[in-house]
Amino acid sequence: MRNEITFKVYGRMALFTDPITRMGGEKASYAVPTYQALKGIVESNYWKPTIFWVIDEMRVMKEIRTQSRGVKPLVYGGGNELSIYKYLSDVCYEVKAHFEFNLHRPDLASDRNENKHHNIAKRMVERGGRRDIFLGTRECQGYIEPVAYGEAPGFYDDTPAIPLGTMFHGFNYPDETGRDMLQVRFWQPVMEHGVIRFIRPEACTLVRDIRKGKAKVFTPDDICPVEREYAGLEGERL
Repeated sequence: MRNEITFKVYGRMALFTDPITRMGGEKASYAVPTYQALKGIVESNYWKPTIFWVIDEMRVMKEIRTQSRGVKPLVYGGGNELSIYKYLSDVCYEVKAHFEFNLHRPDLASDRNENKHHNIAKRMVERGGRRDIFLGTRECQGYIEPVAYGEAPGFYDDTPAIPLGTMFHGFNYPDETGRDMLQVRFWQPVMEHGVIRFIRPEACTLVRDIRKGKAKVFTPDDICPVEREYAGLEGERL
């Protein structure tokens, strides 16, 4: 795939919250990461408004296990309340993703240097990401590193198709769709031999409007040009 990066992301625990479980103030994780969670991880590695990331597929490398923990979240009006959160335990995933230029940003056309964006993204994976990596929520610290996708054995390699039901896929943001509307997407994934192949956001048929909104305005003066970023990284290597 053009402009592709592959990486391994792992951590001691994760919480990819099923929105249905938020009703009573408690949270339970999906069995696997959502498209939006993986996209957030990739954007923590490298993101600019000139591009947007597409998650292609993911391998579940370890057995899906859960653990419950008592927490005391803040409540509106002050104070705390006791809740039980169900986390995933000892997680590891291999991810394959690629970027495309955001054509809804014609004002940033001068920043569309495909090769340099790709090289910077791969360099950031080697460094463990540009920003902190979280596995769903802030208390779930994650780590990324380069990987030869598909070479290491996974726990579910010999397991046939496992339907995962209806899951949250992601958000349609105005700056990526060109529409002044924030939307939410759902889909029904199937894990086959430990691999989940994600459909593209525009292929989701379960889409609901949330609220009206507008894309944040950027100008070339608001961002560091990719040529300058790339030159800085090359200078560090000398």
